[in-house]
Amino acid sequence: MISSLKGKLIFKDANFVVIECGGVGFKCFITKNTFYNLGHIGDEVFVFTYLCVKEDALDLYGFLSNDELESFKLITSVSGVGPKIGLALLSEFPSDKLSIYIASGDAKALTAASGVGLKLAQRIVLELKDKIGAIASEDILGDIKAVGNANVNSASKEAIEALCALGYTQSEASLAVGKLDASLSVDELIKLALKSLARGI
Repeated sequence: MISSLKGKLIFKDANFVVIECGGVGFKCFITKNTFYNLGHIGDEVFVFTYLCVKEDALDLYGFLSNDELESFKLITSVSGVGPKIGLALLSEFPSDKLSIYIASGDAKALTAASGVGLKLAQRIVLELKDKIGAIASEDILGDIKAVGNANVNSASKEAIEALCALGYTQSEASLAVGKLDASLSVDELIKLALKSLARGI
């Protein structure tokens, strides 16, 4: 399997790049994040890769970071979710934010990605909610733990519902409330969460 490529960038557009390695050009489908940060034509570049084997094609997918690659592999492990949806989700959200959305059960947020309807988003959340911690970085693990804590406490749940009614997303509300002391009252949780949300957490 081809796990990475290092070579000269000879073609680049929003959907794929071609990297020349030892005189051979490898076509890699990419996310928007990779497109914006990979470099310019003629630069030497490095990408982590995933080879998708089909009956009629061998498609290579390129990622700037191993975190993004691992997120792609996890997303495409969901039944009915192919590489196109994996790229769409990682083009719309950085892998750390995507992890938080899934951990908090925020299926609605995932529908912002092209081709992802609510039913598909709910299936992704259902299948990956308990697995997402396995690929998350240390920083994100703390946020995921906070989200989990918020979802088991009744006062926290009420505070999250109130914040959602004010226009915040499920994941934003869960993350803000999850970082607070669970013994606080609902009103105190809402007040402190609003302060942290105003600061951008």
